[in-house]
Amino acid sequence: MASWNSILLEIAYQVLGWTAFICWIIGVYPQVILNFRRKSVVGLNFDFVVLNLTKHTSYLIYNATLYFSSDVQQQYLDKYGFKEMIPVAANDVAFSIHSVLLVLIMLLQIAIYERGGQTVSKVSIGIVSAVWLTAAVCFFIALPTHSWLWLINIFNSIQVIMTAIKYSPQAFMNFKRKSTDGFSIYFILFDFTGSVANYSQMAVESIDQNSWVNFYGNTGKLLLSLISMFFDLVFMCQHYLLYPAGKAHVPCKTNKETEPFVESFNQPDHSQNV
Repeated sequence: MASWNSILLEIAYQVLGWTAFICWIIGVYPQVILNFRRKSVVGLNFDFVVLNLTKHTSYLIYNATLYFSSDVQQQYLDKYGFKEMIPVAANDVAFSIHSVLLVLIMLLQIAIYERGGQTVSKVSIGIVSAVWLTAAVCFFIALPTHSWLWLINIFNSIQVIMTAIKYSPQAFMNFKRKSTDGFSIYFILFDFTGSVANYSQMAVESIDQNSWVNFYGNTGKLLLSLISMFFDLVFMCQHYLLYPAGKAHVPCKTNKETEPFVESFNQPDHSQNV
């Protein structure tokens, strides 16, 4: 397995990784604290929590397996070359563990606090069921040949898909309402900073190793950054250019199929709480 050629680039790699970690987690706590203070989860969309749990659990399986499993690391090196570095860093594992734990805390709050009659939508249940059914089928396909690298890449793809699902409804809702009222721009700024740092971390490794294998060897991490940056730029354009504060807007009309996802981005945790 390859080692670092430059101490300065190795330090930059670590700094960028932990910068991404801090930026990505900083916007999570306000919702947990708000639920605790109110002793209520009314206003927190349960679909958002369930989809987030699937997204972060899938990413944790990928990161932890590739970071800790010597067998999977060997399969990675066999595929991409022994001179390459494993494209998962300690901050990636820490981010995934932290995210899963916080989402589980939210689920516990949903179970014990006032819910106001809220439930998880059939759309979310269908998506989550399809995702884990697919993962189970892939596990049994990988089992006879021990194709674990292929299997964890499936989980990496799942987290990318869930990320895209999570962002899309908010951008569409802002467009329909011609407003970003109720959606904190600070959450987006932190998310964008973390995504840039995450992408830069991958670039630093590639520069040090004089190889771009870590980009296509961990497309999930790459796409996570690119998808997040794309939607963050859309949100910033909507907030600062298209629909500035105070501008009149048209109320958004949503159908029953998309409403659970749209509502998940218009909650108190993203509104003046970051």
